[in-house]
Amino acid sequence: MTFRRAIAAICCSLLLLSLGCMPGHGNRIVIGSKNFTEQLVLGELLAQHIEHTTHLPVERRFYLAGTYICQQAMLAGRIDIYPEYTGTALTAVLKEKPATEKKQVYERVKSEYERRFGLTLGPPFGFNDTFAMEIRGEDARRLNIRTLTQAAQLSPQWRAGFGYEFMERPDGFRGMAATYGLHFNEPPRIMDLGLLARALKDHQIDFAGGNATDGLIPALDLFVLEDDRHYFPPYEAVPIVRQQTAMEHPDVVAALAALRDTISDADMQKMNYSVDAQHEDPQNVARDFLRAKHLVP
Repeated sequence: MTFRRAIAAICCSLLLLSLGCMPGHGNRIVIGSKNFTEQLVLGELLAQHIEHTTHLPVERRFYLAGTYICQQAMLAGRIDIYPEYTGTALTAVLKEKPATEKKQVYERVKSEYERRFGLTLGPPFGFNDTFAMEIRGEDARRLNIRTLTQAAQLSPQWRAGFGYEFMERPDGFRGMAATYGLHFNEPPRIMDLGLLARALKDHQIDFAGGNATDGLIPALDLFVLEDDRHYFPPYEAVPIVRQQTAMEHPDVVAALAALRDTISDADMQKMNYSVDAQHEDPQNVARDFLRAKHLVP
């Protein structure tokens, strides 16, 4: 095990230990999220909507690092719901090969989560937050490139940066590099997701692995390269729910159903932009969106 992996494993263990020491949450709903902007906004959307429609108290346990921590917190019964992405669940949690048809991926993840984990999926929120391989807009225009296949020819001249999880997961860097024949000037830099877009804009790197709904893409004039060989599976955003929670609180299930297909790709990118570029509070961003959709007063 590398030093980096060892440190990550120790951090995960300590966080899980702290979660395990927390008291049971009784007759309230606990919402979790990972530790990046979109997850915080989705966590707030879930929390505020459930508070309004069910009148149950909601506890927020956000910033739970990555997929692994959220999954373990769900299995331990420390959180009841958190937002996830179907492609991530399929590859990173279930360890299955990527598939391209979104309904097939959704149904496969739902059935396996119910069978293996006692978890289930709520309805999709409506947007697909696929991985976005980004270059500077000025470079895309100057070099006249639009696809990952075209970018592969220039990649030996570039420096790349990715998040830690993308470097490790089965639908991440290694498979993408093999599919497209990507070879960079030096080993990719592993960076916090929140730093990648600005590092690209500031010429610290030339190629970044981000997310399609990142609000900084238009704000910083970044260009998303087309996945023309269809490497990435669909990443529909969905709420993961403990089946016990769903059985005990049918009103929560109804609240989740009301969020089906309410968020478009453009909606999510706009909300991310409000937080990352305009420095608005995720609570306010979520509240404004729910009001605009007439889901809360």
